[in-house]
Amino acid sequence: MTYVLLAISFALILAGAFLFTNAVEWLGQKLNLGQSAVGSLLAAVGTALPESMIPIVALVGGSEGAESVAIGSIIGAPFLLATLAMILIGGSALVYQRRREHGKEVYPDRRATRRDLLFFVVLFAVGIGVGLGVPSVVRYVLAGVLIVAYVVYTLRTIQKGGGAGGEELAPLYFQRSSEDPATWRVVAQNLVGLGLIIGGAELFVGEVTVIAEALGVGPLILSLLLAPLATELPEKANSILWMRDNKDSLALGNVTGAMVFQSAIPVAIGLAFTEWALEPAALVAGFAGVAGGLVAIVALWRSRFGLPYILAWSVLLAGFLAFIVFQPSGQAPPPGAPPPGAPAPPPPGGGPAPVPGAPAPPP
Repeated sequence: MTYVLLAISFALILAGAFLFTNAVEWLGQKLNLGQSAVGSLLAAVGTALPESMIPIVALVGGSEGAESVAIGSIIGAPFLLATLAMILIGGSALVYQRRREHGKEVYPDRRATRRDLLFFVVLFAVGIGVGLGVPSVVRYVLAGVLIVAYVVYTLRTIQKGGGAGGEELAPLYFQRSSEDPATWRVVAQNLVGLGLIIGGAELFVGEVTVIAEALGVGPLILSLLLAPLATELPEKANSILWMRDNKDSLALGNVTGAMVFQSAIPVAIGLAFTEWALEPAALVAGFAGVAGGLVAIVALWRSRFGLPYILAWSVLLAGFLAFIVFQPSGQAPPPGAPPPGAPAPPPPGGGPAPVPGAPAPPP
């Protein structure tokens, strides 16, 4: 039954992505926003909501290990966007090159995308660097700085987004017979699409959790990798659809805008409401995410997201997975415990030490 629900979650996410991408383009035209603003703000923030709710729910719940789950999901989301999502964008350009106007080359709004990537690299690097250890007051101040930085980014994106461009849009699914659908129908389709995306992502997370527990996967891996992987599906699905349709600014802006959001607002929450003491796996994921952003800047400069860059992002992703698989558990024995392999100490009051595997003596 778990795998059936997993398949249903995929179907919900993809159906929501189709509705959302179609409606958000119409919403951008209604608001006279350019493609860069639509992708970097409307689409990015909307599809970033599922993964952004995970740390909030974890911290509000306050259960054991909630802080580790929150920190892992906060760092895992931008890490996957800066590696796996970029791999899919470059791969989509290669797969759909015969039907794309520019073939395998990627031509987004260069100024907007460069702005997104620079904001991301700086903000995320600051957030990860703080995890190496700073006083609490510094964390609180930097949390406020990140929020202010995102407000500045939002205003600049709207100001520089330009007009809607007047390009012909596919008919709105909720009013296919009209060339100028009613605004309420556009909003309704956006909400329905977003609801399907969030519902599918939540279902996906739940079923992935069941599978992870059955396989014995630790909570750190779940929070750093599996949960963000599930909740980042909307950005990836939306971007693949837009790459197929030659809408590179929407496709890349959807990802880079989410990268800026994830490196600002959720990280600010982590700085303010957790100790933000990053474990080695979280640090590795964070610095790999920053490196993925730098690779994207170089790829943007060359207007190519081809095989060399796909390979670079793949190496970063594979390197993190290798670290997770081969790292030691990192859990120190409790105070006074014998080192691994040492014989057990004699019981209180004397007597021979217990033999491993032997039944306990009667009371």
